[in-house]
Amino acid sequence: MKVCIVSDSHDNRFLLAAAVEDAKARGAEAVIHCGDVVAPTTLKILNPIGLPVHVIHGNNTGDMFSLSRLSHNEDSVVQYYGQDAGIELAKKKIFMVHYPHYAEAMATTGDWDIVCCGHDHKASVRDIKNMKNGTTLYVNPGTVGGVGAAPTYVMADLETMEFEIIAVPVDEKLSYNKTSVSKHN
Repeated sequence: MKVCIVSDSHDNRFLLAAAVEDAKARGAEAVIHCGDVVAPTTLKILNPIGLPVHVIHGNNTGDMFSLSRLSHNEDSVVQYYGQDAGIELAKKKIFMVHYPHYAEAMATTGDWDIVCCGHDHKASVRDIKNMKNGTTLYVNPGTVGGVGAAPTYVMADLETMEFEIIAVPVDEKLSYNKTSVSKHN
């Protein structure tokens, strides 16, 4: 299963939609959003794309009541979890939280295959040693909204555990600016 991981959209509907559409074209079957959506209506742009969206709120919470209501609409692709969440996709245990320090701490427990975060707008994919004598993959997709940094997202293949930081395509004439990072079991 391939997944699009984003964070920090900060109401930028255009860049969020561009990232998710690009990821879907690459085979993504779901979206993980690690917070700072801000206005819940931003996520409505994803309904026509049709991928299920797993989202938490971050520190720029916006209207959490409306975000919760949005996730309960029949026609919504959004599943809202609150401050953080533990989910399972393709038999991988994934923890979502907005803050990097919290993600690093959760990674050290060894209870998760992958921890995803955002907040600092710095894209990163790396292994963190955990207390169970293994490693947990730490994924920060940067800012899909392009706030203070180039807009990026992470394309994840949960079967092969390959993760790629991808620049959000804002113009088809521009070449992709990407960095590949892979993890082998």
